[in-house]
Amino acid sequence: MSGREPGGERHVCFLTGTRADFGKLKPLILGAADVPGIRVTVLVTGMHLLEKYGSTVIEVRRLEPDVQVKEFANQSEGDTMDRVLASTVAGLSEVIDSDRPDLLVVHGDRVEALGGAAAGALRNVAVAHVEGGELSGTIDGILRHAVSKLSHLHLVANDDAARRVIQLGEDPDTVFVIGSPDIDVMLSDSLPSLDEVRSDYEIPFDEYALVILHDLTTEGPATVGATADAMVGALQRSGLSAVVVYPNNDPGSDEILAAYEPLAHDPRFRVFPSLRFEAFLTLLRHARVLVGNSSAGVREAPIYGVPSVNIGQRQRGRHRHPTIIDTGTAAGEIGGAIETALARAVQPTDLHFGRGESARHFCELLRGTAIWKLGVDKPFRDVLFSTD
Repeated sequence: MSGREPGGERHVCFLTGTRADFGKLKPLILGAADVPGIRVTVLVTGMHLLEKYGSTVIEVRRLEPDVQVKEFANQSEGDTMDRVLASTVAGLSEVIDSDRPDLLVVHGDRVEALGGAAAGALRNVAVAHVEGGELSGTIDGILRHAVSKLSHLHLVANDDAARRVIQLGEDPDTVFVIGSPDIDVMLSDSLPSLDEVRSDYEIPFDEYALVILHDLTTEGPATVGATADAMVGALQRSGLSAVVVYPNNDPGSDEILAAYEPLAHDPRFRVFPSLRFEAFLTLLRHARVLVGNSSAGVREAPIYGVPSVNIGQRQRGRHRHPTIIDTGTAAGEIGGAIETALARAVQPTDLHFGRGESARHFCELLRGTAIWKLGVDKPFRDVLFSTD
């Protein structure tokens, strides 16, 4: 991956476009910054730079002094995903010209990750993809697998994901199981207390639902708006208080935000454009239920044993745990699922996606020689299937 002499400084860039992927990448960023001979830069774009969604670049700027932060805008309000993709590639091309990285680290299934992987592949910069090989519905699954095909190094959460990446034709020698990095934070003893978070965000209630609904990019705005209205109605009728977090800035997010407008003056609800990742985890840990269609409902909530009501098809095909209750998009179905979740017995924690050691595994790779010997030329590896 690098033509530098052994022992020379290597430049590792992390690309973040959303509050969610930054939370997952942060343990890897901080770990890499402590590895001798590694220079770390964080490239910030996407939702982070949008005031409407909380200007979460502020959180990235709080990283330790050894981490350089560079910002570039890749979108204006209302831009379609293809335009965002093009702008991401263009922005990264300038970064590669000015300060060529030895390794570009991208995460998940967002359009910024696709742009990062494409820019790296086209410019012969090695790309590491975090959490490839997982299943999800709508356009997200397509983007995630496309990112894997453009990447050179695969840092996956578990053996199931590793098998899927290899099934895509990737070399098994480029696939490393490190777990999901956010679990490092989830299982740490560094999270703020619930009282601290409630005070910081002026949340007046002790018991609450945590609510995150995202757009379904393969469905129209009317469908998204109807789902959001149904969810809000079900929550209002449930009697629960709720902490509601804005959706991602995908097309259709305005319809979700419109459905949240009646909650602004309802004392049982607190609505936030964004939450600091550690604060979000504390709220999740103590929530009665998580409601919506966020991956947090099928990934993070089960780690704490918190029940989740998963609405619709956005998380289709993903790992299921007894804490997860799948439901349709009608208000009655959502309300019934909330009642079921609240009545369900506490379930054991689920460590299917890792045990909190992702940063350690990642830093071992950075310190070693194996990944630096990998080239950027990628032959396709056939997987032989049994005909029985």
